[in-house]
Amino acid sequence: MTEKLAIEARNVVKAFGAGETAVRALDDVSVGIRQGEFFTLLGPSGCGKTTLLRLIAGFEMPTDGLILLDGQDITYLPPNKRPVNTVFQSYALFPHLTVAQNVAFGLEMLGKPKAEVKATTDRMLALVKLEALAGRKTSQLSGGQQQRVALARALAPQPKVLLLDEPLSALDLKLRKEMQIELKRLQTETGITFVFVTHDQEEALTMSDRIGVMSAGKLQQVGSPRDIYTRPVNRFVASFIGETNFIPARREGNGLRLGEGHVIPLPAGMSPPEGRALTLTVRPEQVRLCDAAEPEALPATVTSLVYFGTDTHCHMVLKDGTEMVARLQSPADGLSGLEQGQAVSFRFAPGAVQVLED
Repeated sequence: MTEKLAIEARNVVKAFGAGETAVRALDDVSVGIRQGEFFTLLGPSGCGKTTLLRLIAGFEMPTDGLILLDGQDITYLPPNKRPVNTVFQSYALFPHLTVAQNVAFGLEMLGKPKAEVKATTDRMLALVKLEALAGRKTSQLSGGQQQRVALARALAPQPKVLLLDEPLSALDLKLRKEMQIELKRLQTETGITFVFVTHDQEEALTMSDRIGVMSAGKLQQVGSPRDIYTRPVNRFVASFIGETNFIPARREGNGLRLGEGHVIPLPAGMSPPEGRALTLTVRPEQVRLCDAAEPEALPATVTSLVYFGTDTHCHMVLKDGTEMVARLQSPADGLSGLEQGQAVSFRFAPGAVQVLED
């Protein structure tokens, strides 16, 4: 059965300027966002993620390509004609209105009957757990409470798609983590398609059903958080999502010869050409300290130990100068005896090595 898409971008190009000086903010981007999913556009500043969001909202028009909603072409439809709402970084609330009046505002502008406006406003305030603050002015609220009001206001007209442009960036760390859980709860309870823009990898991994990683105006990879983290398609994705180790290698028979000379088995299902220069990527939590006599043990020297509470990062260097990090649980077996300059051995967990062609 064909998946039903809420939003589809087809070969979208967005250029700013003209001629040789034109800048392509989006370069032939195609992606389908499923109905009822939490989809995150993730990437560094300037990668094109907010530009794509603005095209979906109708605030920008593409230079080329199409934007479809429920299979209908909305490429040049004005924003007020699209069943789409947006929550911005600045919540743009009306400080002279109460919480309830802010939530009701959009419904009133749509000409909804008073009874429907009241019922919907009450339901939205219950959804975001702000019933007790309905009569308070938004200027009297905390940042997290203001964000909940902005979400309730955007959800009240029951849009088919809710666009969120880095709405958590102004919150402190603790509140941001709490709101990550709340946002996912709201999306699950309403069933509305959420398209979330962020540069924060933790936000993307925590909340998303799928992630689209962007760089330089292109989609680099689309997949579930687990797929993106464990099977990155290129060096950019591997480095942008979480921490990782990069190790130079070459294909040699049925193995991979590392830059420092040791050979490890070729990962299952991977068959790069003989002699091809490669880069291996291994997540720090998949690097295990071991006894030098163990099969596939690799030698290294400890350069530093960084304590993070729940875990400790053991920084090492190989014979050829390649730097490695192993993430060890605190406390961990053998951790107490480690010190800078110590010779150690390590191995990779089964299935941990991914091959990236240079």
